[in-house]
Amino acid sequence: MWVSILERMLKRLIVEGRLKITAPDGALHEFGPGGGPEAEVTITDTSIIKDLCQHPVMALGEGYMDGRIDCPPHKLYDFLALLIRNQQSGQMPSWFVAMDRMRVGLRGLEQRNNPLRSQSNVQHHYDISDDLYRLFLDEDMQYSCAYFRDPEMSLEDAQRAKKDHIAHKLLLKPGMKVLDIGCGWGGMALTLARDYGVHVTGVTLSENQLATAKQRAEAAGLADKTEFRLLDYRKIEDKFDRVVSVGMLEHVGFPHLQDYFAKVQDVLKPDGVALIHSIGHTAPPVPTSPWIDKYIFPGGYIPSLSEVSASIEKSGLWAADVEVLRGHYGPTLNHWRRRFEAALPKVREMGYDERFIRMWRFYLAVCEAAFEETRQGVFHLQIAHKQYAVPTTRDYLYGHDAQELLHAAQ
Repeated sequence: MWVSILERMLKRLIVEGRLKITAPDGALHEFGPGGGPEAEVTITDTSIIKDLCQHPVMALGEGYMDGRIDCPPHKLYDFLALLIRNQQSGQMPSWFVAMDRMRVGLRGLEQRNNPLRSQSNVQHHYDISDDLYRLFLDEDMQYSCAYFRDPEMSLEDAQRAKKDHIAHKLLLKPGMKVLDIGCGWGGMALTLARDYGVHVTGVTLSENQLATAKQRAEAAGLADKTEFRLLDYRKIEDKFDRVVSVGMLEHVGFPHLQDYFAKVQDVLKPDGVALIHSIGHTAPPVPTSPWIDKYIFPGGYIPSLSEVSASIEKSGLWAADVEVLRGHYGPTLNHWRRRFEAALPKVREMGYDERFIRMWRFYLAVCEAAFEETRQGVFHLQIAHKQYAVPTTRDYLYGHDAQELLHAAQ
């Protein structure tokens, strides 16, 4: 029964390209009209078929993790991209669509991230091992979307370009006080302190990240220009000239979007400027993948532009500029995924088992596919109390005279 149900689901889903599935008995089944992308996968255990019919998103990730669904590592992306592309245009079962709509409606209840839960969520992902992240991130440990001014840029150069792009939007002056909400391993804070002469206070809920950020500041001779705290953003009480937040809004949770922007409004001085860098949907709200929520980012939520805009409006702040970065996070994840695969001998030496490796590979590949195949990008939200806190054009960001225009505006 479950085999026939799965076959009917796939016949309706795969409307572009072709999916080839090898069953446990060795039989080959093909779905889709062809003439487009193709992918192959093997089902090694019939027990996964029922799970795929009942909980397709969770079963797909868990099935790959435990080997009941198998695909060569270099072909996993093709498989996931094919599924995600067809999910946008094919026909998912009506009950699946209804469940997604229900989860969107219940996101206010599912994602109530109080301070204690927020810290637990952050530690689940970020406190596993700094050494693991060093294997696939750039040398500055930037764990967010890079900025590829040129598609051929190295990951290191693209991450430096991202930090410079953000710094220019902050309109920094030496001596300013800057708050970094969700400071990670300190890379952004150290860059701003070293290259722009500002004092940066970084807050995080990860003990590993806090310790590493402090160590890096000492080693770089920037301990007097930076301060790192283990602190929930809701408990910040100081006032700042500038606020920067990179990859933090995704951890806030839908019910707390308004709280987040209200806090930015509260800590930002009257002439201040904030730059929020966040993953976002340029489509109606969608629920968080249950697999991602369980294994990768518990409590996380990628907001839609409509949700972010509504929260900014309620804060009373100006949305001075909104830039949507498209075509940058997919390449970033591709760099991370290739570096992770190249580092597998070291990953195994560190004690990570095959299930973890398959989980991490699936995470990087499915996220890359999502950025390439869905209306998902990165928002740069430049916000301020006053209309003229930032230049009225983007000329200060680009071109040969960008720096001169920036200084003139200051």
